[in-house]
Amino acid sequence: MLKNFWYAIAFTEEITETPSKHMVLGQQLVLFRQKRSGKVVAMSDLCVHRGGALSGGWQDEKGCIVCPYHGWEYDAEGKAVRIPANQPGRPIPKKARVDSYPVEERYHFVWVFLGDLPEEERPPIPNWDEHFDDPSLKAVHGEFLWKANYERVLENGVDIAHTPWVHGGAFGNRDKPEVDEYEPVVTPWSAEATVRLNPPARNVRGLWKWIYRKEPQDVITSTAWYMPMLIRLHVRLPLGDMIIYDTNIPIDEETTLTKFVAFRSFFTGKWADKDALRRTYRIFEQDKDVVEAQRPELLPHDISGELHMRSDAMSVAYRRRRQELLDMGWGIEADRVVGSGPRTEATVIPSPARREGEYSRAWVMKEVAVRKPLDVPAEPTAEKEEVAP
Repeated sequence: MLKNFWYAIAFTEEITETPSKHMVLGQQLVLFRQKRSGKVVAMSDLCVHRGGALSGGWQDEKGCIVCPYHGWEYDAEGKAVRIPANQPGRPIPKKARVDSYPVEERYHFVWVFLGDLPEEERPPIPNWDEHFDDPSLKAVHGEFLWKANYERVLENGVDIAHTPWVHGGAFGNRDKPEVDEYEPVVTPWSAEATVRLNPPARNVRGLWKWIYRKEPQDVITSTAWYMPMLIRLHVRLPLGDMIIYDTNIPIDEETTLTKFVAFRSFFTGKWADKDALRRTYRIFEQDKDVVEAQRPELLPHDISGELHMRSDAMSVAYRRRRQELLDMGWGIEADRVVGSGPRTEATVIPSPARREGEYSRAWVMKEVAVRKPLDVPAEPTAEKEEVAP
């Protein structure tokens, strides 16, 4: 699992003035919307006094969150501003603070930056203006739970060659499974590829039978990943475009919650929303059994741990970038995060405030352990892999 990224962890309407618990990277967070400003606040859900869950508390009129155990009040920056049991005149200790994380609201999601990088060094939130700002598109949204690691879920979402087999009859054709050679467009934080897929056979039922009343046309499909857990799928159908954006939230190493926004440029009436959701969920359901049965459950430590072909270029690009980030010290030991580590200690993902001035050492909870870089081959060997250069 990786720190120092913006994680889209909730839909905007899910966050209200009432504190709510969210699990990300094994970390328990509390999110709430301040009464006066309307701004979303995200904190470690762990009172430094006795480990109480702040998500079980409430927000006061000043926009502070109140711990339900002893009434400690924390402001939006995570600093304790009131300790009711304190004797009058006694100062509040500098260590009376919890980690508070930067928050942005964009593209119908609440994004939380889980890491300690200063603002100028943070990876960007991807630019999705093209579709989220297009009034001609109709959108539906939902969520889907996997008992699988988020990286396996992400790789499945950008895997072009699985389409004819897992989604045969939906938008793939098992009789014509070939994938044209392609070269991903890769940036430090994303990769994208566009390919031509063969449509389902003409004897299929349902929507495809209606679409292809005449000679079937190729389906031009684009897929993209954005580090570390975002996907965009764009399928260009004869009657219009279908675009799905999803955020694959790592609950822990073995559980992923996908939240998605699915756009369409056809059948834009409200009457078609239910069917659009049904078809989106069908895609996830078709993938579910395959992804959850993968072994090993986690990605191998190095690229050469599994055999790749040229059609796997998107996955190879992801794994190479992932390894670079692990070597940079951005990986965390998930089994050491609060909630799943030893009962005698709790560790948290460090927030940017831990690197700022007088508060750099004024913390009670220890930082989660950084995953040590592994001594692995930088590039796969020709004997083991055939990959796009």
